[in-house]
Amino acid sequence: MKTNSKTNPFGTKLIFRAFSRPHSAPHQLTRALLVSSILTALVALGFSSQTTFAADSTTSINSNTKAVVELFTSQGCSSCPPADKLLKYYIDRKDVIALSFPVDYWDYLGWPDTFASPMNTLRQREYAHKRGDGAVYTPQVVINGVAHYVGFNKRKIDASIGKNHNNPKGSLPVPLRLSLQNDEFIIETGSASNSKNLSKNEVMFWIVAVQSSGTVNIKRGENSGHKMTYYNIVRGLTPVGSWNGKPKTIRVSKKSVAKPHADKYLVLLQKGSTGQIIGASWLTN
Repeated sequence: MKTNSKTNPFGTKLIFRAFSRPHSAPHQLTRALLVSSILTALVALGFSSQTTFAADSTTSINSNTKAVVELFTSQGCSSCPPADKLLKYYIDRKDVIALSFPVDYWDYLGWPDTFASPMNTLRQREYAHKRGDGAVYTPQVVINGVAHYVGFNKRKIDASIGKNHNNPKGSLPVPLRLSLQNDEFIIETGSASNSKNLSKNEVMFWIVAVQSSGTVNIKRGENSGHKMTYYNIVRGLTPVGSWNGKPKTIRVSKKSVAKPHADKYLVLLQKGSTGQIIGASWLTN
C-alpha cells in the first residue's frame, strides 16, 4: 500500500492511495467544472439523476451491453497490475465494454506513464466530484459512470455489473449503433420512453478512440523491470452531439475524432462528461 500527498494543478492537495480503501479528500475541479459548464451552456438537455430510462420497444437497434467498466490505472502504480490483468477478462466478455484510462499523477515517482493523459486524470477527478466522495486512487474501476471499486475486486465488480445501476432489466437502457460509411461515423439511437423528463441536464454522445493493446518495458518506478501489456487504452474522448430522448442520427467526420495509435472506436451516451452512462456500442463495421 502507498499513500502520497501532493499539490494538484488546481492549487489544492489530493491524497492518492493505491491498494487501499478510497480516501475522501477535499479538492477542486476547476477545469472539470468549466468543461461541464460549457456543455451545459451549449445544451439544455438531459435527465435528472433520479431518472430511469427505458428504450422504446419499437426500435430496431439492439444492444446486450450490461455495463461500461472504466479502469483508472498507471504504469507507476505497484498495485495496478492485477487490475490491468482483470480488465482483460472483462474485455473478453461480450456483454461488457471495458476501457483503460491511464492517469498521470503517479509520474513523479520516477516513471512517466507512456499512455497517460491529463484528460484521463481530469475525468477520474470529475467522477469523484460528482459522486461527492472525493475518492481518487489507483487502481479504480468506475461502472456505468455511477459506482466505483478497487480495480482488482472482482467480486464487487461482478456484483455491480449484475445489479446494473441504469436498468433493472439488465442491459443499458438506450440502444445505440455506431457504423462507418465513407469516412463518416454514423450514430443511431432509439428513444427513451420517458423523454418528456429530459429537461434539466445535458445528455451527450461521446466518441471514444481506443488502442487495442500496447506493451511497455518499465525501467523505473514501482514496477521497474516489468514488461506490461495494457488493453483497450483510451486515446481520446470527444463530445459529438446532444440527445433529447428521441430517435436520432448523427454523422461525424472520422478525421475530426481520430487519434494517433487508435485502431477502434465506440460511442457512449452519458449525462454530461462524467455522469450516468445509459448507452454504449462499439463500431460495428
